[in-house]
Amino acid sequence: MQRWLQYTVNGLTTGSFYALVALGYTMVYGVIRLINFAHGEFFMVGAFIGWSVLSGLAGSGWPIGVVLAVGLLVSMAATGVLGVVAARVAYQPLLRAPRLSILISALGLSLALQYSVEGIYGPGFESYPSVLRGRAFTVGGVGVTVSQLVIAAAAVALMAALHRFVQGTAMGTAMRALAMDQDAARLMGIHVERVILLTFFIGTSLAAAAGFLSGVYYGQINFLMGFLLGLRAFTAAVLGGIGNIPGAMVGGFIIGLLESYASGYVSGAWKDVAVFAVLIAVLVIRPSGIFGERVVERV
Repeated sequence: MQRWLQYTVNGLTTGSFYALVALGYTMVYGVIRLINFAHGEFFMVGAFIGWSVLSGLAGSGWPIGVVLAVGLLVSMAATGVLGVVAARVAYQPLLRAPRLSILISALGLSLALQYSVEGIYGPGFESYPSVLRGRAFTVGGVGVTVSQLVIAAAAVALMAALHRFVQGTAMGTAMRALAMDQDAARLMGIHVERVILLTFFIGTSLAAAAGFLSGVYYGQINFLMGFLLGLRAFTAAVLGGIGNIPGAMVGGFIIGLLESYASGYVSGAWKDVAVFAVLIAVLVIRPSGIFGERVVERV
């Protein structure tokens, strides 16, 4: 039982990263029907920006909570602005082009971000300052670290804030209107381009938050770290129902738990096999995902 609880705690921690990144996938798809395959790279960019901030503040004498808050907010804001620039340059001009064109643009953006970061920071691993690592305690025989508690609290707070924003604000209502019918939303006076850019800002800033929290938790980052995690988060979004925000959250935690159980009970070499087997099964059995609804494609 203790092993299962330990794997569950670890899986929920990892799942919070996947859930935050999956939210960006599902928001962008919901608004403009685009699978943004460059989204995982914004996770990586956020991790590097956060590392730069924490490294600069190391030894400043500031309280740990303030240092973490500044690192998180700066990485989210800077990556969000980068996401808006990317949307303006690589996506908006192609919104009415064939879907293959915008997909190729997304893949090109992914490579551009990867190798731009490599050119700036180098190809090696960077180590995050040891802000929270090593602080742990035991509850009922299950080891819990302070970093896990901080990550869980931050992830839940960000998800709750996003849900409140989408469901309780005028701009959130505009996003939901675009998800239903973009042309009708435009006729109702909604500034479609502005809402699309805001969606990219929020989605990429959440990915950056996940990247920063991942760096704090694991301690090392690399310019290739976003690719595979992006695929896992995409699997989470598909599992929950692409375009469905609560589904992305649930899907992220399910994938994190599945990965943790596979690593613990079978082998770490099989965790990706389990995750992508779930992706294949969902696409074959229920393409709309757990919370998704079947829709008719309009032409």
